[in-house]
Amino acid sequence: MSLNEHTAQNAAIAWLQYLGYTHITGNTLDRDLKKVVLETEFKNFLKTTYPNVPETAHNEAFAQFTQHEGMEVAYRNQDFHRKLTQGIDIAWKDAQGNEKARHLYPIDYTHPENNSFIVSDEVSIVGKNSRRTDLLIFINGLPLIVFEFKNPFDSTVGVENAHRQLHNYVLDIPQLFDYNAICIASDGLEALHGMYSSALEWFAPWKSLDGDDTEQKAELQLETLLHGLFPKKTLLDYLQHFIFHEDHNGKIIKKGAKYHQYWGISRAVESSLENIKPNGDGRLGVIWHTQGSGKSISMAILTGILRQRPELKNPTIVIQVDRSDLDQQLYENFVLAKDLVGDVQHAESTDDLRRLLSSDGGGVIFTTIEKFRLKDLENGKEVQHPILSERYNLIVMADEAHRTQYGFESGGFAQNIRRALPNASFIGFTGTPVDGKDADTEQVFGPTIHTYDIKQAVEDGATVPIYFEPKMVPLNIKAKYTQELEEVEEQAEDTTVGVWAAVEDAAGSEDRVKTVAKDILEHFTARTKTLDGKAMVVCMSRRNCVKMYDALTALEDCPEIAVIMTSSPGKDPVSWNTHMRTKDAMEAVKSRFKNPEDPLKMVIVRDMWLTGFDAPCAHTMYVDKIMKGHNLMQAIARVNRVFEGKPNGLVVDFIGISGFLAEATKKYTGSGGAGKPTLDLDAAVELCLEQLSIVKSLVGGFELDTINEMPATEKMKWTTNVLNALLKDDATTEGYLKEERKLSELMAMTNSDERIWEIQEDVAIIQKFREQIRKIKYPPGAQRTKNDRIKDLISKSLESQAIVDLAAMYNLDKIDISIVDDSFQAIVKDKGGENIKIELLRRIINDELKVRMSKNIKKGRKLKDELEKVLGKYHKNSLDSIAAIKHLLDIANEMKEDDKRTKELGLTEDELAFYDLLSANSALLNQSGPIQDLVHTVVASVKKNLQLDWTKKENAKAAIRLAVKKELRGKVPFSELDKLLKEVIEQAEGQYGEWPLLG
Repeated sequence: MSLNEHTAQNAAIAWLQYLGYTHITGNTLDRDLKKVVLETEFKNFLKTTYPNVPETAHNEAFAQFTQHEGMEVAYRNQDFHRKLTQGIDIAWKDAQGNEKARHLYPIDYTHPENNSFIVSDEVSIVGKNSRRTDLLIFINGLPLIVFEFKNPFDSTVGVENAHRQLHNYVLDIPQLFDYNAICIASDGLEALHGMYSSALEWFAPWKSLDGDDTEQKAELQLETLLHGLFPKKTLLDYLQHFIFHEDHNGKIIKKGAKYHQYWGISRAVESSLENIKPNGDGRLGVIWHTQGSGKSISMAILTGILRQRPELKNPTIVIQVDRSDLDQQLYENFVLAKDLVGDVQHAESTDDLRRLLSSDGGGVIFTTIEKFRLKDLENGKEVQHPILSERYNLIVMADEAHRTQYGFESGGFAQNIRRALPNASFIGFTGTPVDGKDADTEQVFGPTIHTYDIKQAVEDGATVPIYFEPKMVPLNIKAKYTQELEEVEEQAEDTTVGVWAAVEDAAGSEDRVKTVAKDILEHFTARTKTLDGKAMVVCMSRRNCVKMYDALTALEDCPEIAVIMTSSPGKDPVSWNTHMRTKDAMEAVKSRFKNPEDPLKMVIVRDMWLTGFDAPCAHTMYVDKIMKGHNLMQAIARVNRVFEGKPNGLVVDFIGISGFLAEATKKYTGSGGAGKPTLDLDAAVELCLEQLSIVKSLVGGFELDTINEMPATEKMKWTTNVLNALLKDDATTEGYLKEERKLSELMAMTNSDERIWEIQEDVAIIQKFREQIRKIKYPPGAQRTKNDRIKDLISKSLESQAIVDLAAMYNLDKIDISIVDDSFQAIVKDKGGENIKIELLRRIINDELKVRMSKNIKKGRKLKDELEKVLGKYHKNSLDSIAAIKHLLDIANEMKEDDKRTKELGLTEDELAFYDLLSANSALLNQSGPIQDLVHTVVASVKKNLQLDWTKKENAKAAIRLAVKKELRGKVPFSELDKLLKEVIEQAEGQYGEWPLLG
């Protein structure tokens, strides 16, 4: 049976055929190998779709669609994509000499059934080098989608190899990528879609068939991708509306929507058409897509689609934001997405906004909500906002719909905007929904249309996980204030009384700032040795920002730092002058910080840049300011952006925000042996055949002929089902791997025998499941390497002025606790958090004991007894959590000491148990040299006599007993020899019982 990359490829073809695609093998296509368009197919489409257009015009259209402007692939691809999605104008003269014109599209987007969909495998293309693509999808003869597959049953290759191959194709056969819309890289298990020019971190799975449910199983990714994105109607919708190019000063970047954006926007379009005034109530709904998951792109795509809907009759879309820094960032993103949204106008003032909204034309207008303020007139202030437009095709799209959206009191911005545009409809985009006592996002904008929370974004790789590291430097404040910290709310800077002022003063005390600054620099220096990137420091006030800047820059080897804050030249001290900047100077600093190569490595902020600011290379945030709720979630999202080589973002807490962070994340998470034994070959063959039937039963049994006759889709389904069953739980997986390993060892011993040749194909299938399990549990490639440089255990202590770091204190830096992990929630916030700490430690110790027990039975039993005793006392409440944790850490430390001792004694790991056993009886030993010498010979004599299943054979045990007896004779009194021998054999059985599979 052949299980290789063609299995996945053939399954993909079968699924596409099920969706109505026509399969034609590559070598039978009617084409010139140097050309990538199926010319006859495309010409037939133009003739059939536009029968009233003369042949000369058809020929001109064909030429326009197949000839692209630009010296580089990026420009040619952009040029073709515009024509693909927006069509072209063709003009000609009829027989009477009258001018005629028609707008032609290369695809009939309205009627998917009027297009031809061909899937073709092994398509050879001659370019700079000759290459053969695994699968190409041609729509009307245009090669729009390319698939590259790698073998799902080969653990040495993964989806990154498929991605690398696609990048080589761009260089070798560039003519294909003039037309390419989507690339798929798959190893049969994973299946990722992306743009031909994108790095692997921008390729993503498609995890939903209809936008309601997500499919998390990696082994179903290819099926979900094909059934989710490739139904003809969905695919054409995606091609027309969800792909665009951005021009970054001459560098073209191509982007495509991820599945959450596609489904969220599609729902928003439906909701808009249903609920827009006058037919609906004008509340179009809320899209909640977490910070960093591409919200601004979603807004731009939705704007583009709504502007094109004929029933909206050239609508005006008002993009309305909370603050000017958000306004600028979003406006820049819209300008980059010009292909989607068209020209964008920016309201520079209240008068400018009123002028723009009073005109009848459609378009996109950007404004901050405060521009809907009441104006000062010569005879006093306006009593109420004037009506600017009574049009119904006005849609207000609010970004980060928060406090200002709820100003419904007289003269409040929310009321003003509704007076100005009485017939407008409203849609809200947010990454951090608000549902406080007087401000419910859904009441203002309508029900939530689509949700994509932090947890899902991290699972999909749309954002990187954020880890939390406590470096609490306690505040020297009165006890009454520490109790009130839970209640403290962020306040304006001129507050001189109350808790906020007390906390600000305490956080800014000279000694404390020096301590924090020193630790920030040490931490950042260590972090950037292994992970290049930038950092943000968040302080309580502008005053504290300046103090932190002075303390950091006074330290040796401090990198370049800038303070980012608003300034008031009339009020601020002269010493702050160096931190004052004009608008242009601030933009220049922003560009420098975003550039990973620029030496500006760190910025200190109070609230600027904590929302609406993206610097993907920033990977660490040092927090020395009390923050809560959506302010906190927006702030920490500055370090969750995907960036090449960045495994995660890190929040380092100096002030004690862990409780607030837990509360906020909960709210925003919706959701081999030495040599082979000598053995009887006949007996081994018999054992091998028996072992095969045991392992076959573990995969539910199968007949080779039946498997070979299955179509590719059935094979994929069968392997998926078997794999699901084997991965049901750890015990099932470990049981299978253990039995499969026995079978493979027996095969290796007996493969010279003809009787074994008949079962080799069966065994090959079984071994391929092992490869898949290993691939899922220990994925290949740098993209998935776990970053173990980050310490993530939680601590919160107000006992000393020193930096408290529980993780470092207990050397538990291998535990990763992401802020979206349930363990984080329990540890830092919920009652019973101690149980989670204890459970984490118990798990670690238990896992270690499992590994160590066979290697040192006596010691393993002792530690297991201790573990059970501690847990027993804790659960009976006779031991408090702190004492229990201390005891568990002592057990963990004892294991570490064993590892240290093994090295110091010059022993191997499996010799230590025998060393402990003999040294416990050292009073009996008549040994002149070190005990290690005797240990080496005893262990060697045991290993020399091991054979398959020796623990079940008395004669095999006797041979080992005799060999060990020879080594001990004369060194142990005769009366004690049998007792010691018994202990040695018991240890050998525990340690080498599975020989040659373990040990």
